[in-house]
Amino acid sequence: MRKEFPFEKLEVWQDARKLVRSVYECADSFPSSECFGLTSQLTRASVSVANNLAEGSGRSSLKDQAHFSSQAYASLMETACDLILATDLGFTSGEKTDPILNQTYDFSVRVHNLRESQLRRASQA
Repeated sequence: MRKEFPFEKLEVWQDARKLVRSVYECADSFPSSECFGLTSQLTRASVSVANNLAEGSGRSSLKDQAHFSSQAYASLMETACDLILATDLGFTSGEKTDPILNQTYDFSVRVHNLRESQLRRASQA
């Protein structure tokens, strides 16, 4: 059995991992002509969420952790925007994107709350 990194134990990172999977499954149906366009932008934005949460977990100061949580939140907003645009452009349907957008919304609340908690604890330290 392989050793586990500390960020892998974080529920928010596990949720980010699920989001990445959902986004990639959705993007699989996009036209191949979008491979270097919206498909790439969308998948990179979703991966950025997980990466920023992992990187933030490795920072020693709560202020630094909050910075990376903020970056993760911004990448979530980019992911949501790209999903909406993909639907508008007819690359996918609302039937596919609506559940992912709902997942993204709920997840964004958790990431926002994490950032606020980190900032609160940083100001108390």
